[in-house]
Amino acid sequence: MRAGLALVVVVVAVVVGDVGAALPRFAEAPEYRNGEGCPAAVAGAGVCDPGLVHIAMTLDAHYLRGSMAAIYSLLKHASCPESIFFHFLAAADGGEGGGGGVGELRTAVAASFPSLRFEIYPFRADAVTGLISASVRAALEAPLNYARNYLADLLPKCVPRAIYLDSDVLAVDDVRRLWETRLPAAAVVAAPEYCHANFSRYFTETFWSDPQLGDRVFAGRRRAPCYFNTGVMVIDLRRWRVGNYRRRIEVWMELQKEKRIYELGSLPPFLLVFAGEVEAVDHRWNQHGLGGDNVLGSCRPLHKGPVSLMHWSGKGKPWDRLDAGKPCPLDHTWKSYDLYIAEGDSSSASAPFALSSSALPAAAFSW
Repeated sequence: MRAGLALVVVVVAVVVGDVGAALPRFAEAPEYRNGEGCPAAVAGAGVCDPGLVHIAMTLDAHYLRGSMAAIYSLLKHASCPESIFFHFLAAADGGEGGGGGVGELRTAVAASFPSLRFEIYPFRADAVTGLISASVRAALEAPLNYARNYLADLLPKCVPRAIYLDSDVLAVDDVRRLWETRLPAAAVVAAPEYCHANFSRYFTETFWSDPQLGDRVFAGRRRAPCYFNTGVMVIDLRRWRVGNYRRRIEVWMELQKEKRIYELGSLPPFLLVFAGEVEAVDHRWNQHGLGGDNVLGSCRPLHKGPVSLMHWSGKGKPWDRLDAGKPCPLDHTWKSYDLYIAEGDSSSASAPFALSSSALPAAAFSW
């Protein structure tokens, strides 16, 4: 049974006090309860409870509005929302611009989601800054974009796997379905693959022309290498640690500093390590590219087929386009989960009405 909405659904807006000008205001979200058939909590187990679904995301002041909408959507469509545990990675120093320190972010999240089970893990930028190369877009160079490489180091060892999600996603289906993805013994990461994409364009001519690199890198893998988007991944953290995959990614980042083998930030090192070894997930779990390309951020429609998770990857973000008065058609779907309270707006006394699955084509939710 779908999770039940708590009795009190009309709530007052929460003004996060003393969190600094950099953090916007958000309404308190409706509270959702577990439906029938959800696993009973194990007393005293905390984050180590085997019945939990673990979701990892980054958290910062700049993308907090997107994160809040993503959390809201995940809870609304979950069959067992009280069995979701969120692991947030945040810059230890508050990130660029300040005002988004770990304490302030914790206060903001707890104010909008009083019953949310979560922890925030400080991520030190100096762990990766020396490895980051210039990218096609400055935003892709932010150290927090690379925090997912360190998930297995930061999360408790008792957490067996995690779903990593970018901050610009919206779930319109029960995330437990994604959590239950089967990972065969040979796989560490599961994600939707896009084998029709031109895989070669993710690397430079320097890479492909080097006899020690190019096709030789992907020889002997389980399948031919395909592009996959790192904004939605199921990761086996135990296998990641055993295989020391963080270090494998860092080796490629070090090589990039010596010879430019790719142009895009944190994605290519993942492709170099995992392409051809990823366990494929249905494309419905990452309808990506809704932010447009990395230069123009133009509007894009959904891909053909069912939809379980929408992803505004690319330059354009729905909150920016909405505020500018130039939204794309799908940005209005995102708006229905937006908890943001505009400055000077006293009318937003409750969370927005979030679209149910019936608001999208029926085919989007067929199983």
